[in-house]
Amino acid sequence: YPACPDHAEKRTLFDLLGARDHGMDLTTSCAMTPAATVAGLYFAHPESRYFNVGRLGKDQVEDYARRKGQSLIETERWLAENLAYDPG
Repeated sequence: YPACPDHAEKRTLFDLLGARDHGMDLTTSCAMTPAATVAGLYFAHPESRYFNVGRLGKDQVEDYARRKGQSLIETERWLAENLAYDPG
């Protein structure tokens, strides 16, 4: 999803909503189950627009990892499709 590339954030959403209490769950890669499960952030404002996060520089990923309290390697794994650099 271009606006929310870190699918691990679904864990927080599922916890807040009590989704598991309603038969929904996440796989280890954060795919939602059952397959018909849908989640999203929807803003009802006339000026709201869908956007693409785009490519992320290493400084941005390092800052995001720090704020999430996780390793740079783990953060790079979740954001691999959006990296503007080779994490090599």
